[in-house]
Amino acid sequence: MVMSPDRGGIFDVLLGLTRLGLGGPIAGGRQFVSWIHDRDFAHAVEFLIEHGDIEGPVNLAAPNPIPQRDFMAVLRAAWGMRLGLPAMKWMVEIGAFFLRTDTELTLKSRRVVPGRLLGAGFSFDFPDWPRAARDLVERRRTAKADG
Repeated sequence: MVMSPDRGGIFDVLLGLTRLGLGGPIAGGRQFVSWIHDRDFAHAVEFLIEHGDIEGPVNLAAPNPIPQRDFMAVLRAAWGMRLGLPAMKWMVEIGAFFLRTDTELTLKSRRVVPGRLLGAGFSFDFPDWPRAARDLVERRRTAKADG
């Protein structure tokens, strides 16, 4: 999942849940979340264009996926929200039904590591979620204050 402070993306949805106090563990929160900061995503695409010799599939994800429980705890801390009510699997399924979406992104574990990128010498500006979350929240607050 590409994390960007722009409206309408996955970060916007997760931050909205956090702001409402609903950003807690989902179905226990043990499932891994793979993510990438929007700036690292753009730099990785540029890197791949410049290094045309890299063949085959390339995972565009930060090198440190973390459990969903920790992922949301870090986002809550970055926003300054202490409360994060948990959601059971059945709650997520009901919400997904009404939103006409699938529960796969929230309930399935994704532990993706960018082995080819790292092996080719790519360096992430935001390899860890705490720093990335703080940057995204700050950019979101700045954009909101400006607009």
